[in-house]
Amino acid sequence: MTQHVQPTGAVAGYRPERTLRLSVELRRQFKRRRTLGVFALMVALPLVLIAALQLGASEEAAENTRINLVDVATASGLNFTLFVLFATTGFFLVVVYALFFGDTVAVEAQWGSLRYALATPVPRMRLLRQKWLAALVQSVAALLTLAAVAVVAGGIAFGFGDIRTPVGVGIDQGEGMLRLAGMLGYLAVHLLVVGALAFWFSTITDAPLAAVGGAVFTMFVFAILDQVEQLGSIRDWFPTAEEFAWTDLLQTPIDDGDLFRGVIQSLVYIAVFTALGFRHFARRDVTS
Repeated sequence: MTQHVQPTGAVAGYRPERTLRLSVELRRQFKRRRTLGVFALMVALPLVLIAALQLGASEEAAENTRINLVDVATASGLNFTLFVLFATTGFFLVVVYALFFGDTVAVEAQWGSLRYALATPVPRMRLLRQKWLAALVQSVAALLTLAAVAVVAGGIAFGFGDIRTPVGVGIDQGEGMLRLAGMLGYLAVHLLVVGALAFWFSTITDAPLAAVGGAVFTMFVFAILDQVEQLGSIRDWFPTAEEFAWTDLLQTPIDDGDLFRGVIQSLVYIAVFTALGFRHFARRDVTS
């Protein structure tokens, strides 16, 4: 009997690192209806915005020489993509990140499958790490899907031209694509703050809606407080402080001060919220 038991007490052949592979978790998550629904929205939203811009066009708008957001949005496919990102950063993408991360542990606890996953046996911290990584992949994939559909659909509708900034400066298409990649990279990191917060809440509650809603509500509160000028420099430390710093990449030359601060500050918040999630889950009774 003892020859079938390792010194650690596990049966012979058991390897913790082989349990719950990331590819397996990703397949499970991408088959869920909520994931398919989110990606369907990511594809549909740019198409809806294009229809709205086309239907909203008028001779008066066409003769208007003043540069405004709508005029820039219809200048090219890249301009339309920037418009889509600007329109979705404050709410839509926040909800998407919160949904994927807030649904990681809470939904498993609600279904009662969490205890069985750990009884497989999957090491507790490995299970949480795989779920965090799966949520990250889904969130970034959703962001890239939104941008890709916006570039292609916007290019078909408005042309594959250069970027025209709101101040009338042009950025050629090649450099514009590089800057767009930088914008998406910044957004992927910054939005991960609300994702990590939702992830922490997901380890606390058995209700996915509470985890997702709690994270979104918290970010909205900070966004509202960020408008209170009386708070002064305190607002610079809010997780929403550099929410639109990615627009600095439209400047020539690029001012990367706020971008650098936004990335560093976001990474600190991500590390803190993620650590709190792992700490709470390590002490949580998942059998109740």
